[in-house]
Amino acid sequence: MISWLEMITAQVTDKKISAIALTELVKQNEAGAIATFSGDVRNHDKNKVVISLNYEIHPTAQSVIEKITNEVASKYEVKAVAVAHRYGLIPIGESAFVVAVSSAHRGPAFACCQELVERVKAELPIWKYQEFADGSTEWVNSA
Repeated sequence: MISWLEMITAQVTDKKISAIALTELVKQNEAGAIATFSGDVRNHDKNKVVISLNYEIHPTAQSVIEKITNEVASKYEVKAVAVAHRYGLIPIGESAFVVAVSSAHRGPAFACCQELVERVKAELPIWKYQEFADGSTEWVNSA
């Protein structure tokens, strides 16, 4: 493991997650920068009103999020990384996906955070099921 990286946590959970909690987890005196991303459930998609959102996961989701997080974090001079993706029924306005990264300077924190978001969105075996106010439903990223 690279010496500047002190802590990695990655989880897929059915419990509530928050950017505030993950930010506190990565906060360190040696870190002058913390970059965060919070993907929150919104009340609309494609000009339709969303009334519910449910994420389904593959049994390998936990090992996949750990692999992605370790691979990406090892590329940057960061102090700590925390990644969480929620599954199950998630109310409108709550976080579904959160990333927090701390580093001595902003550049590595931003770069690591962005790459984690892009990789998890592209590679984590998780599927979103939305119900709309008009009675229609949709699976997202299930192809």
